[in-house]
Amino acid sequence: MSAARYEVGVLVDEPFAGAVDAARLERIARAVLSAEGVPDAELGVLVTGDETVRRLNRDYAGEDRPTDVLAFSLEEGEAFVAPDGVRRLGEVVISLETAVRQAQEAGKAVDAEVALLLVHGILHLLGYDHATPEDERAMFGRTAELLEAIDEGRAPTG
Repeated sequence: MSAARYEVGVLVDEPFAGAVDAARLERIARAVLSAEGVPDAELGVLVTGDETVRRLNRDYAGEDRPTDVLAFSLEEGEAFVAPDGVRRLGEVVISLETAVRQAQEAGKAVDAEVALLLVHGILHLLGYDHATPEDERAMFGRTAELLEAIDEGRAPTG
């Protein structure tokens, strides 16, 4: 069996271009997809600011405020299997401005906060949620496991 292929596109809006390492975000996304046993897949990641996230949150979630991360799934609704067998997961949108504030409040590095938000968003696209206390424990526990492995330079496992 061949290794899964992942197409991960990371776009950093111009005002934030020097503030994040797009290649690192791509590596993190690939590691999470692999650890979760996802077959061939495509994923988009956008790093932007509060105003863009606020607008998206208002238009698609009905909440007129910025947030730290949004996940837009392409797999909700009726199941669609692409002829090439590649899962088109969707988009993870991260507000760098909110990530910076949260990192400062938590006393941690901004790239650690952005990594946490990326993993959180990907897990949402893969079906994780935190609507109940049990789901929240599972999702946040898995997030912590994945980040720990990534931080230690290990390939995360499922």
